Amino acid sequence: MFKKVRIAILLLILINVGVGAWLTRARTTSWERPLRVAVFPIAADASPATGGYIAALTTETFASVDDFFREEGKRYGLTLSHPVEVRVAHRVDGLPPPPPYGESGLSVLLWSLQMRFWAWQHGEVEGPAPHVRMFVIFHDPKLSTTVPHSLGLQKGLIGVVHAFASEEQTAQNKVVVAHELLHTVGATDKYDPATNLPVFPDGYGDPDQQPLLPQRFAEIMAGRVAVSKTEAEMPANLGAVLVGTATAREINWVR
Repeated sequence: MFKKVRIAILLLILINVGVGAWLTRARTTSWERPLRVAVFPIAADASPATGGYIAALTTETFASVDDFFREEGKRYGLTLSHPVEVRVAHRVDGLPPPPPYGESGLSVLLWSLQMRFWAWQHGEVEGPAPHVRMFVIFHDPKLSTTVPHSLGLQKGLIGVVHAFASEEQTAQNKVVVAHELLHTVGATDKYDPATNLPVFPDGYGDPDQQPLLPQRFAEIMAGRVAVSKTEAEMPANLGAVLVGTATAREINWVR
């Protein structure tokens, strides 16, 4: 009898979690209201340059992300004038739990729970609660020539972005923020993880372009502009990026 009760309770918990996830997904991709996004800056190092860069961040810094989603939404007939509203929140001291790259499914599940708890602890803001919390970890490029992989979680609506604390890199940082933000609302990668090359056709900005290569634009979830069959380049800014049809379908811009 006790075993049956325990199983029933577990089933109820799973149903509740599943329904909650479905409702969250429905609300954040209905596009009836703006998707509120809070950016929480984090210093990856003790560099004064990193601290100064973070201190200078304002909501205006990410205005082009709002503009990107507004213009791309228009192309797909979205009636919402501001589909995404990005705001800079308070600086967070301390790093999130590192993801278990290459680990088992159980490790990934445990990390996901830890990450969501950590985000709940550090992601409070004044005023309306954000739908999506983006924790952007800034690195001094003089100390780090490369940064860890960024990620976006649909469950929990959390993004962890690794970026460079450099004015010269700000425009490309925003491409990464937009990419990971779309992961949180259901978009999938459109590149080959073995080569980082955009996958044809969904990873090409214009798969009908003639001649096909080099492409003029990057597809946002491919993250790179296909230059040749074996080469791709990081776009300079969001002006060189598009939301492709497959991505638009995944985030409910196309039905």
